[in-house]
Amino acid sequence: MAIDWRNQVEHHSLGWVCAFEADRLIGFVNVAWDGGMHAFVIDTLVAPDRRHAGIGRKLLEVAERESRSAGCEWLHVDFEDALRDFYFYACDFTPTLAGMIALR
Repeated sequence: MAIDWRNQVEHHSLGWVCAFEADRLIGFVNVAWDGGMHAFVIDTLVAPDRRHAGIGRKLLEVAERESRSAGCEWLHVDFEDALRDFYFYACDFTPTLAGMIALR
């Protein structure tokens, strides 16, 4: 499948928020968007040896601030149940109803 990744990213992403220690990437989150008022947190990742140090929370704070600055009115996130406390309590996301169709 030939995909023009650069065009896809530039068209559908507000950008990445990255955390570095010296020259080592220790965390990142991609903030996708619909081109309008909805931004979406995807691919949040913190290096295993740097987890539980507040890095993920800081990444999401920047993602929220920059999404708001870009004119978005909503910041969405989907996550596995094990991350519930992180997103709802550490990052102040609000539980909502949503739907999903499994494609595989």
